Amino acid sequence: MATASKAKKKTVRLASGRKRVRQDEKINAANTALRSKFRTVVKNVQKALDKAAAGGDKAAPATLFKHAQSVIDSVADKGIFHKNKAARHKSRLAAKIKALSASAAA
Repeated sequence: MATASKAKKKTVRLASGRKRVRQDEKINAANTALRSKFRTVVKNVQKALDKAAAGGDKAAPATLFKHAQSVIDSVADKGIFHKNKAARHKSRLAAKIKALSASAAA
């Protein structure tokens, strides 16, 4: 039944519509790649934080976070994520890094 309810995509007749479809596919691929890069850098910082909390290198999360900040900002500037979402991610990661360095100093 699931295949019957799925609507078949119609081909566009107008040249401008066909061009729009080509552009949409290209833009969608670029946005997907940037979204994936965003998730990867955030995940890398979180993994480094977990390792540092378990007794690993305390400086690694900070260096990864510096790179992650530029990736997060570029994704927000391109409009893939809202600027507030980007700020929220950066803020939370920075707070975790600050807490880790405070616990290491104490």
